[in-house]
Amino acid sequence: MKSIVVLLASIVIGAMALPAMAQGYRIQSGDTLLIEVLEDESLNREVLVPPDGRINIPLAGTLRASGRSVEQVSNELAQLLAPNFASQPNVFVSLGSLNEPREPFRRTIDVFVIGEAGSPGRHTPESGTTLLQFFGEMGGFSRFAATKRIMLRRTDKSGKETVYQFNYDAMLDGTGTGASTKLADGDVIVIPERRLFE
Repeated sequence: MKSIVVLLASIVIGAMALPAMAQGYRIQSGDTLLIEVLEDESLNREVLVPPDGRINIPLAGTLRASGRSVEQVSNELAQLLAPNFASQPNVFVSLGSLNEPREPFRRTIDVFVIGEAGSPGRHTPESGTTLLQFFGEMGGFSRFAATKRIMLRRTDKSGKETVYQFNYDAMLDGTGTGASTKLADGDVIVIPERRLFE
């Protein structure tokens, strides 16, 4: 019984939170608006806000939606439709869905390269960059690089360091592992110098 009461309470609170969010929210291109006109169901529709931020509604024409609240759009739409009715119609505008960015937010990480690299020092690749991708980004290796003994030194949040060894030559011919290893912030890549007969 108690769990049912908690569930009902959460549903009510959630339903109350949505209108509150909508009141402070400013419409943007890519959002979907639900439009309902009580006096004429043929005007009810779902409208996608285009890049220019203006929507077109039959009998009302074009109005700006982007940058405004749903209440502002609802009020203007009611005024624009009013000449078509005996009295001002009851118009309700709500958010159907919010625009989601096409490209997820990408942050960069710090990766440090020591030794025989084409471009040693600090690099800032995008989060999600793999080890093999990074080798290309750092400008490859010097002619003295021991590419079969590359080390990746990674320190976790507790301060414990783990050292991984990779063979770049094996990665290239498909027999090695680690090409798809994703780099983490603070990683240190050590490229040792090739030994005399290596």
